[in-house]
Amino acid sequence: MYNLMSQFSSFVSKPFFIIANNLESLPIIFALLLGMVGALAPCQLTGNISALTLYGNRSFQQKIVWKDVIFFTLGKVAAFSLLGGLVWILGREIQDSLISYFPWIRKIMGPLLIIVGLYMLGFIKLKGTINLFKGNKDYKQETPFGSFMLGFSFSLAFCPTMFILFFVTLMPIVLSSTYGFILPSIFALGTALPLIIFIFIIWYLGGGGVLMKKGRKFGNSIQKVSGILIILLGIFDAITYWSL
Repeated sequence: MYNLMSQFSSFVSKPFFIIANNLESLPIIFALLLGMVGALAPCQLTGNISALTLYGNRSFQQKIVWKDVIFFTLGKVAAFSLLGGLVWILGREIQDSLISYFPWIRKIMGPLLIIVGLYMLGFIKLKGTINLFKGNKDYKQETPFGSFMLGFSFSLAFCPTMFILFFVTLMPIVLSSTYGFILPSIFALGTALPLIIFIFIIWYLGGGGVLMKKGRKFGNSIQKVSGILIILLGIFDAITYWSL
């Protein structure tokens, strides 16, 4: 199953990767395009589709969730900047140490998506000051901290493809460039770009809150469908990466 995802990812991302290689002399653009390739990596696909489903559903139901998309992106920026900073400061030795943790971190993604899906279906109630989600009688709303942590955790879902893109392809340029310290952040923006473009299209077409106008019952049905989709993605993800 992982091989099937890898073949699909390779096919879809190949044009972006070719363009990125041709622009290697422009590190900032190179890092951005490389991030877009990373967004299509096998280990990122399920998380990114889930993010599109989650934030797209909320944008259609309520209003365009720019704040949450921004914090989701900031979570990605923080994760990749942290990894890049560790290699920048401590050298390549820390890179080898991190490799051993990535498979276990990656396996958390499936269960995490299942939990998010169950929450959207109303089977899980989270209360307290540290909850990822808060809700009221009209709709469930994700806190900025929850969006940040989702972006952060999704970014740590590494696989061989993502490892090659970030550590093997990007980091040598980071270490050799005078402004290389900003490139991991640019890479992170690239991985979030599909989500940003998707939400922008919803906003541009005037789709914000369109489901709310059709009635709460209709909106709840769409949310349940989205929750089921995220659960299925989580199950697919768990089967794929717990079998490796």
